[in-house]
Amino acid sequence: MKIRDAKVIVALDFDDVTLANDLIAKLDPNACRLKIGKEMFTYFGPEWVKQVIEMGFDVFLDLKFHDIPNTVAKACKAAASLGVWMVNVHASGGEVMMKAAKEALDSVSGRRPLLTAVTVLTSMDQEQLDAVMGNTPIQEQVKKLALLAQNCGLDGIVCSAQEAKALRTLVDPNFALVTPGIRPEGSDKGDQKRIATPKTAMADGVSYLVIGRPITQSDSPLDSLDAINQSIIDYLR
Repeated sequence: MKIRDAKVIVALDFDDVTLANDLIAKLDPNACRLKIGKEMFTYFGPEWVKQVIEMGFDVFLDLKFHDIPNTVAKACKAAASLGVWMVNVHASGGEVMMKAAKEALDSVSGRRPLLTAVTVLTSMDQEQLDAVMGNTPIQEQVKKLALLAQNCGLDGIVCSAQEAKALRTLVDPNFALVTPGIRPEGSDKGDQKRIATPKTAMADGVSYLVIGRPITQSDSPLDSLDAINQSIIDYLR
């Protein structure tokens, strides 16, 4: 199934490069993008990321940079040199750090990756956030960090679909909302706390849906991907 602007980002989660490559070979770069996180990047390295990109896939390099501004800027520029489609930072790193990351990416030649910021991890619930933030509602923390990221010139944020509906009324229409924790009806929610179905997420204004196990652990990953894409197409009609 060829999609003009694929909304599904398949979250890869492997510690064996052969298994990862076998799964990728079953997918279609015209129908999805891929997310590569810390574990796989640490195991397989930047050269493997380049190989995946050479296979035709847009890659979201999900390393969630959070450090002093100069270090984050250099890391983002290094990610851009790999040819990735999207890279992210933690919005809680603050204004100076996010602006440094944006300036670094604005200076690269060739295709500039999208720069998004993580707000509150979708694995966190209110009790966990209270342990580190005091009495701050998740929705308010996400809203504050989303507006900060937008004001810093970033392309979007990573948030849960549960915050997307309210955020879509606050941020610019072209400000991307990238949502992990997407589970088709009947799927196990895994370690995610704040989840939604693809249809609900799209209805709430999500730009890109990050979906892992319902595709990667399926007996037929491409069929599962196509079914999700078809549900999105049916909703958008």
